[in-house]
Amino acid sequence: MTLIECIPNFSEGRRPEVIDQISAAVSSVEGVSLLDVQSDPTHNRCVVTFVGHEGPIAEAAFRSIKKAAELIDLNRHEGAHPRFGAADVVPFVPLRSEDTPACIETAQLLARRVAAELQIPAFLYEDAARIPEHRNLAVIRGKGFEEMREVIGSEPSKTPDEGEARVHATAGAVAIGARFPLIAFNVNLESDDLDLARRIAVEIRERDGGLKCVKAMGLQLEDGAVQVSMNLTDYRVTSMADVVAAIGDRATAAGVPIRESEVVGLLPQDALVRLAQSALYATGFSRDQVLEAQVLDTLL
Repeated sequence: MTLIECIPNFSEGRRPEVIDQISAAVSSVEGVSLLDVQSDPTHNRCVVTFVGHEGPIAEAAFRSIKKAAELIDLNRHEGAHPRFGAADVVPFVPLRSEDTPACIETAQLLARRVAAELQIPAFLYEDAARIPEHRNLAVIRGKGFEEMREVIGSEPSKTPDEGEARVHATAGAVAIGARFPLIAFNVNLESDDLDLARRIAVEIRERDGGLKCVKAMGLQLEDGAVQVSMNLTDYRVTSMADVVAAIGDRATAAGVPIRESEVVGLLPQDALVRLAQSALYATGFSRDQVLEAQVLDTLL
């Protein structure tokens, strides 16, 4: 049996009662541990993190997708974060690199079940992708639910791997995949200049010639401040410290300080070890020097 992490993102960040019901659907499965639930009203999105072995974690993911489809109507959904599904993206993440095949198989089985039982078209992405066009989630999602209603099935990148080429009327579609641990990380600026946040996002993200393994966009927060919202798809290539430095340099040049940063969901321990190595110039520091890691290794 393989222990797997699942980190689905749901298109709801403003109604606590809906988020609670989705979380309860996960917790209802024996053998699954709910680790974390975070929501953001500006993004109107929540991230749920849980772990379990192949069978139970697939069941928990299915129940959460089903509950989201019952409670979320994308025709009434508004938020800063792009989305095309009530359960927008459901990644399975290996806790050990050699467990990636188990994550891929779990993603494939779940996609088939979601399409068959819930009539929600499913796209397999990243390591679980069956065609090259589906490796990049942003290419699949495009401009979101409204666009997907019109273009689904029109080209390979918009054709689901499981289910009919027709979005669910209220729940849209879902991307289910397997991937390396991703870090969702936001940096908020002490400014209301949305153009500045968007310009910085363009300059630092990989697709526009910026930092490798960085996806970024500029957003306005509810209090009027602005945010550079990011996904770091491989912290070993570009770390949180790297992006903070890059954003800080550009913000300072515009006369704007960084107000704060925030991590969405959970971080791999290795990312924090690497961050300590960089911040403290402690190149010889390792996981073996982390107290809790040593205790857990002893107990397990």
